[in-house]
Amino acid sequence: MNVLLPDGSKLELPDGATGLDAARAIGPKLAEQAVLLRSNGQVKDLRLPLEDGEQIQILTTRDKDDPDALAVLRHSSAHLLAEAVRRLYPGVKIAIGPPIENGFYYDFEFPEPIHEADLGRIEEEIRHELQEGRAWSREEIGADEAKARFEDEPYKVELVDTAEGQISLYTQGDFTDLCRGPHLQDSKPIKALKLTSLAGAYWRGDVNNKQLTRIYGTAFYDQKDLDAYLERVERARVRDHRRLGPQLDLLHWTEYAPAAALWHPKGMALYNALDDMRRRENARRGYLEVKTPLMWDIELWKRSGHWDKYREHIFLIPYGDEQLYGLKPMNCPGHMLLFASRQRSYKDLPLRFAEPTVLHRDEPVGALHGLLRARQFQQDDAHVFCTPEQIEAEIDAMFDYLDFLYDKFGVREIASAELATRPDNKLGTDEDWDYTEGVLRNAIDRMGLRYRIAEGEGAFYGPKIDFFLDDAMGRPWQMGTIQLDGQQPARLDCKYVGADNAEHMPWVIHRALFGSIERFIGILIEHYGGAFPFWLAPVQIRILPVGEAHREASEALAAKLPDYRVEVDGSDDTVGKRIRNAEVEKIPYVIVFGDKESDDSLAVREHGGKQRTIALVDLQKELATLGV
Repeated sequence: MNVLLPDGSKLELPDGATGLDAARAIGPKLAEQAVLLRSNGQVKDLRLPLEDGEQIQILTTRDKDDPDALAVLRHSSAHLLAEAVRRLYPGVKIAIGPPIENGFYYDFEFPEPIHEADLGRIEEEIRHELQEGRAWSREEIGADEAKARFEDEPYKVELVDTAEGQISLYTQGDFTDLCRGPHLQDSKPIKALKLTSLAGAYWRGDVNNKQLTRIYGTAFYDQKDLDAYLERVERARVRDHRRLGPQLDLLHWTEYAPAAALWHPKGMALYNALDDMRRRENARRGYLEVKTPLMWDIELWKRSGHWDKYREHIFLIPYGDEQLYGLKPMNCPGHMLLFASRQRSYKDLPLRFAEPTVLHRDEPVGALHGLLRARQFQQDDAHVFCTPEQIEAEIDAMFDYLDFLYDKFGVREIASAELATRPDNKLGTDEDWDYTEGVLRNAIDRMGLRYRIAEGEGAFYGPKIDFFLDDAMGRPWQMGTIQLDGQQPARLDCKYVGADNAEHMPWVIHRALFGSIERFIGILIEHYGGAFPFWLAPVQIRILPVGEAHREASEALAAKLPDYRVEVDGSDDTVGKRIRNAEVEKIPYVIVFGDKESDDSLAVREHGGKQRTIALVDLQKELATLGV
């Protein structure tokens, strides 16, 4: 048989040859360094047989930055972790241990609780394994034999019960695990490993199941890469919105409302600054604000298609014996009912409905992440009803709006985009999707944006362009979206009368540019490290009266700055401590007011330490240039 190499050449191999055989045929050095096979765009274990005509790429230890090469290293590291835990804690039950972004984890049921302090001991045991050396072997067995071999491991037996076909096992040393793979040939490429944290995790993410102990770690092909990662983690820890939010008195969370923030007055000042911008820019761009119910009869979700495609994310509220309502996870069905509430003419189009409403989505526990993945959030949602001829101009205008926002917030360098195409559970025909995908592809190409293709990740009613911003760890989070929908309007009886006096279905463009306001704020907190630009800062100016005698003059000064968010800190702390407090809280401007200060001479200190003397009238002119 022949396989195709990345340069287009053919490599002849005997029937049944594996990826490792292919590497050996190319050269002994390649075979020694090979860690993974990429086959027809998918990852594949080196030990598996190849097929005639298969396109292959052999990844090696030199591909240390390749996500797939890192994933296989970390997957193998997770198995070393499980072996070490089994050695150190007799009676422990093992669950699953996959690679994840930036590392790996393994879930265990320990006989007795363990603590963060125990991670060093476990990590040392893994180092012993690496010193001894490990090689992975693969075998396939039937389900009955697998259940017999893992009869003392209830989580493995449950996995066997839900598996299809042959069961694959991987063995290193005296440890065998139920696993699909892929894995390294041996442990030599694992040059740097660190266990990072403990957490609780419900088996299979279900709160009704037993809570296990999850051990997180990470691994690299090079110690320098691990050191750089840990340094990045520490920088991100300082900027983490879950830490800075409460520290800056913006918000906090409580167990009584999981995954929903409690916003403090300073947090609401920040929230409202974004909402004021949204409302002002929407009005300038022809959007009409509307409001729809928070709770709907599930029959609406059935008509729109969400019930079949999105049911697991809807919070349900039983009422009486038979009635069932759902908290809305999105606004589109309500906006379409608004459109269909009266006869529309082509002269009314485009019609742009906007609604900044609270949404609820039942996100799994393991996915929750402060403001970045919450169950309650507000979205700058909008739906544009238009004719086919208007689609291009409307989408271009949305890109223009997005450019304005990214420039204003200075986030262009952490932004990216992707075009998500038809999913398996799509509504409509392939011809419908050929058209809608083509429209969005042309739109993003017109803008000259770099983007990736997310095959099969579109909404069930249409393709979408999703926009991402990176958090402090460099992880992308979806923010805004532009989606083209030709399915829901028909299902919800949206029609307009055209110039030909006939009824037509409008196209709907779903649009959110901030996306979740909560998520956007979480990203901004981390992007700015809590030091917001002046126009966005919850407290823009803090005045510090030197003594009680200066309080009245300080209050009078604050009254002369009515267009700004000003605080007077007249606490009993020393002036030095109050200045330090303002610096920790990242207040943009601090004015110290004592015997020497007046409207003609103010002692101003900017965040970061710059100090100067300036007249009030000149300060007002300066502040006016820093507005939104």
